[in-house]
Amino acid sequence: MEDNSLVALTEEYLMSKIYVIRGVQVMLDVDLAVIYGYTTKRFNEQVKNNIERFDKEERFQLTDAEFKILRSKKSTSSWGGTRYCPYAFTEEGVYMLMMVLKGELAVSQSRKLIKLFKRMKDYVIQLQNVLPSSDMRTLAIQTQRNTEDIRQIQQQVNDLTIVVKDFTDPNIKKDYLFYNGQTVEADLAYAEIYSYAKKTIHVIDNYISLKTLVLLKSVSAGVRVVVFSDNVNHGLHPTELADFKREYPNVDITLKPSGGIYHDRYIFIDHGTPNEMIFHCGGSSKDGGRRITSISRVEDVKLYQNIISDLE
Repeated sequence: MEDNSLVALTEEYLMSKIYVIRGVQVMLDVDLAVIYGYTTKRFNEQVKNNIERFDKEERFQLTDAEFKILRSKKSTSSWGGTRYCPYAFTEEGVYMLMMVLKGELAVSQSRKLIKLFKRMKDYVIQLQNVLPSSDMRTLAIQTQRNTEDIRQIQQQVNDLTIVVKDFTDPNIKKDYLFYNGQTVEADLAYAEIYSYAKKTIHVIDNYISLKTLVLLKSVSAGVRVVVFSDNVNHGLHPTELADFKREYPNVDITLKPSGGIYHDRYIFIDHGTPNEMIFHCGGSSKDGGRRITSISRVEDVKLYQNIISDLE
């Protein structure tokens, strides 16, 4: 780290550093550098040294047109005289920074950032620095082929469930899925399912990534997690699993092969107990909300109970 006097993270401060670009909430490299105590140049060097960890959807560079409009709508005195188009990081990109930027201070700032992101999702946020929807639609047409109309955030809070309109509404954010007959924010749907576990969580999913693990980071103490996966396309690197275990030693997680015989995805909660719950997932948790999908609770538990015993 270059500066140990890091900025104090508050909801108000974070809200002033979040923008909506291409229909998703992002933070810019110049602001993240300040938060982590780096110069922007050094911050981007650290990211580039680990660029294989960032999907193109998690980190992207603004176009000249996007940056020009952003500068015209926002006071940019804190950005200095930057002459390049900044890089934008989605929430998943910020998660990845926890694995990339080492040191106690970096980990502390990462955890604060993630907690604030989650807290801000639990109530309606009126972002003061969001580009007008008309401008964002213009940018989307210029920068993203077949982009739908930019969606406005519409949230109603009920514990972990945020209910929104039907997926046919073009204004709905794309990070939602069908869960229990409602459209729910993907991350919160998985968080609610995992919160039911008292003893074990078994996940069957051949397509996994670091995001799969991140969604499991807040499981209750004492819950044993087993992920059965053949890791198709090598979405999860062994070093990422090792880093996750080091960052979250409280999560008892094991990765086992699934034997290449399962196509669908399943989540087993407290398998073999009277409180067992089974969920059938239409898509992988790593892609939760990126495409229209659904999670359904299985009513006939006995029909699926042999799956886990066969895998173990």
